[in-house]
Amino acid sequence: MPRAPRPTRCRSSCSPTTRRSAPMTRLRRLPIDVWFEPLIIVVLGVGYVIWYQSTTFTATEEASLAWSTLRTTIWAHIELTLVATIIVVVIAIPLGILLTRPSMKWLNPIAVNIANVGQAAPAVGLLVLFTFWLGTGFNTAVIGLVVYAILPILQNTIVGLAQVDQRVIEASRGIGFSGARTLVQVELPLAVPVILNGVRTALVILVGTATLSTFIGATSLGTLITTGVTLFLPKLLVSGAILVGLLALTIDWLGRLVELAATPRGLL
Repeated sequence: MPRAPRPTRCRSSCSPTTRRSAPMTRLRRLPIDVWFEPLIIVVLGVGYVIWYQSTTFTATEEASLAWSTLRTTIWAHIELTLVATIIVVVIAIPLGILLTRPSMKWLNPIAVNIANVGQAAPAVGLLVLFTFWLGTGFNTAVIGLVVYAILPILQNTIVGLAQVDQRVIEASRGIGFSGARTLVQVELPLAVPVILNGVRTALVILVGTATLSTFIGATSLGTLITTGVTLFLPKLLVSGAILVGLLALTIDWLGRLVELAATPRGLL
């Protein structure tokens, strides 16, 4: 009696269609901003390069937009933003964690309202006030930016930890986890998406606000914008605005990648 044919297993070598569809399936699962935002960055960047190559500049514009000068300006802007962000993260996240502990929750509204003062005040006015106290320069600009951007990270840390299901915390304590271990292995991983979203928001705020540091003697891309306004050089003004926009979009996209990588798989 002839044997029934065995079902053939689909291997990678015999199913090219399946192999081709696998990357597409992973691509569809990605959030739209992960691939759409870099597309916008590339389009804007290429458009700016084409415009730059086909435009005639004055001597002042050429001097300001020369790569040797522009590279220094862009790096100074990035350095100002990153230093302020690191300081904000070091202050806001531990403070947010502390304010969600049962014994310290009563201080929550007070701390948030104090942080809200920095966000509510005009950025230029805040920088000028610190200038009267600390003088001009890089350090003053960093302190002003830290005060201005602390609220999003602080508030998102508090909200992210507060929304963790209390039953999950009680279950972890029930299996013998200490309070510190529960915080590190249970609460923080579940709050990571919200916390990192606050960090991204603060980064974008800092990139834009850092342009104002040029008024207090700190080098940034705001130099291009203020020079363009002061000397009525619209090409220089447009260049500064586009470069700030590209930098903000790039940092936001990189922050989004970090957020996806740090988020536990079950929360994606």
